[in-house]
Amino acid sequence: MDTTLFSEYIPLKSIEITDRFWRQKQELVRTQVIPYQYEALHDRIDGAEASYSVSNFIKAADIVKKLSNGEDVPVYPADKWHYDEANADECAFHGWVFQDSDVYKWIEAVGYSLSSHPDAVLQKKAEDIIDLICSSQMENGYLDTLYIINNRDGIFSNLKDFHELYCFGHLTEAAISFYNSTGDRRLLNAACRFADLICETFGETKIKGYPGHEIAEMALVKLYDVTLNRQYLETARFFINERGKKPYYYDTVLGRTTVEDNYHYNQAHCEPRHQHEAVGHAVRGVYLYSGMADIAKRYRDDELSTACQKILSNIINRKMYITGGIGSTALGEAFSFDYDLPNDLAYSETCASVGLIFFARRMLEIAPDSDTADTVERALYNTVLSGMSEDGRSFFYANPLEVLPEASHKDERKRHIKPTRQKWFGCACCPPNVARLISSIGEYCCTQNDSTVYIHQYIGAKITSSKGRLEILSDYLSIGKICVRIFPEKEFTLAVRIPKWCDSYTFSHKCEIRNGYAYFKIFDETQIDIQFEISVRMIKCSNRVRANIGKIAVTRGPFIYCLEEVDNGADLQMLSIDKNTSFSLDGQYIIAEGYREKDCESLYETFKEAEKSDVKLKFIPYYKWANRGENEMCVYIRAE
Repeated sequence: MDTTLFSEYIPLKSIEITDRFWRQKQELVRTQVIPYQYEALHDRIDGAEASYSVSNFIKAADIVKKLSNGEDVPVYPADKWHYDEANADECAFHGWVFQDSDVYKWIEAVGYSLSSHPDAVLQKKAEDIIDLICSSQMENGYLDTLYIINNRDGIFSNLKDFHELYCFGHLTEAAISFYNSTGDRRLLNAACRFADLICETFGETKIKGYPGHEIAEMALVKLYDVTLNRQYLETARFFINERGKKPYYYDTVLGRTTVEDNYHYNQAHCEPRHQHEAVGHAVRGVYLYSGMADIAKRYRDDELSTACQKILSNIINRKMYITGGIGSTALGEAFSFDYDLPNDLAYSETCASVGLIFFARRMLEIAPDSDTADTVERALYNTVLSGMSEDGRSFFYANPLEVLPEASHKDERKRHIKPTRQKWFGCACCPPNVARLISSIGEYCCTQNDSTVYIHQYIGAKITSSKGRLEILSDYLSIGKICVRIFPEKEFTLAVRIPKWCDSYTFSHKCEIRNGYAYFKIFDETQIDIQFEISVRMIKCSNRVRANIGKIAVTRGPFIYCLEEVDNGADLQMLSIDKNTSFSLDGQYIIAEGYREKDCESLYETFKEAEKSDVKLKFIPYYKWANRGENEMCVYIRAE
């Protein structure tokens, strides 16, 4: 492990996003998504599934108050993943076991938004919810509404299935975001109290358990970075090192002498440092891998770093959709086997791509590599943006690459495939995940170390680095042009990524190219002009991806394109593209020559060449699909 390459992201307060594309997305989140989600968390969206999130904190605060007064409080079952009016008392906990996390992610998004756009009204709303959360915390620091409301004796009794440590992770990330933007320590103090309890409870000489749903690992590392409390870092490393050891902790808790569970699902099948393939629940996986990368970097752990590198390579080269989506099966919301990437059954959860970006950014902090930064770009501009409608008021959980609305409505195997975005979800992890990522997009642009500033994403911004000021003027998405103005305070090296989609590029200054980055020596105030040739490309899959034999996808720059029925008519499977076509741009569309097969109603007949007619094909960016009503969509098309 070459520690001279280690870098840190530049804090949000040192970055002003000026990029037209991303400023619009951030404004959408600030003015539409965050207020909309605030209403959803309070169960005030007509026709949307109830959240119960805020009402659970109200119930928990009442329980904590009664406990402090020595009053008796009722006990309810805490034995299910989901509770509602049909299976739970009206005074008991409602929603999913991880429901608290939706509130925390909303606060995290608010914190990021406030760092770039102060808003007294929004800040007051967040402060009121923070007051409610703090009043829900037990005297010993414990803070999870399921067990506070239903059964205090069940605390930390089912780490595998229930989500106390997961909710703690999101609490911590929310607290840090809000503290960094406002200086308000109330939620941070609550997170530290809960973290102290966790550190007192788990360890080599204590309970040797670890989270069923990971995120506490990277959250504890973040908390260490803010507080410099070493026990937080040590506990994060303990959770990673203890995971997967035999006998399995989850079996010993239940008194089992044989393994009766599929521990691949939560990446506990073996110790993380011996894992080299992405398996199991995709979101859990990338959250764990993010924590592994954090610990590998801070402890200079070569073995753990190598495991991370092999896992990331496995994802990028064998298990990732062209859109940056991961998790190809709805069964377990999980990674499948290598090259198993069905289009019309894809799960490709929005949260999983968000988590993949978390993982990839941490790997870039260990060592710059263009494949890794390209993965951030691919997931960001396609699956993540697809997860939210253009008006910010509806959302996708799964992001398929092919949709037939009739199948979504009639085929039970495809019930997870929605032809239109939903107003909200009872399990609403994805909408606030999108909000918090877009609000913090500046953290993914650049990193720096003692000698070098790295530009990983070409997002227009004004950046204050420890080396001086940088201004990125970006026409990257439209014409592939970037101008970097540099106002140094000392000599340093600037490294900029060369995207893999670009076959030809020019730089205004001499440079050295390593691992897909161009390195420039900066001595004085200067301007580096970059031109990446941006053109429409036809991309094919490995022939091991059975679903896409003979098919191509259309791309331009970082964007993947798709066909929609509203532009191309029904029965998109009848379309094919002329492999020798020339492409043209028409606003948001890419236009190409293609063919439509004549419909054949006979189920079987002797083979003969299909009758075809010439058609103009219209492709739109994948992230824009399903904004014009319910209709068919596909990314891949036959080429001939």
